[in-house]
Amino acid sequence: MSEIQANQVAPLLKALADPVRLRLMSMVLSHEGGEACVCDLTPAFDLSQPTISHHLKVLHESGLLDRQKRGVWVYYQARPEAMEAMVKLFETVGVPIGAGAGA
Repeated sequence: MSEIQANQVAPLLKALADPVRLRLMSMVLSHEGGEACVCDLTPAFDLSQPTISHHLKVLHESGLLDRQKRGVWVYYQARPEAMEAMVKLFETVGVPIGAGAGA
């Protein structure tokens, strides 16, 4: 991995290093249409809506999520460039994408 690649991927990994943010990212990616509203995500956590919004803001600021305000709600969607960077990272270290444990 080059220094440039490492500098691009490190902020993404740092943002995902928090268990709540990792779960939120997973939930957005697996949500119907690949897009989720804060209102869709909050019930899965024993956290307040402002706390969930803060974690989503961190994911957005790191470049992992795009966001769009619609009325009073904000909808989040994974950024394709960020997902591509993550796939390249795992390919670089030799982790086959889609391989389960023990594969």
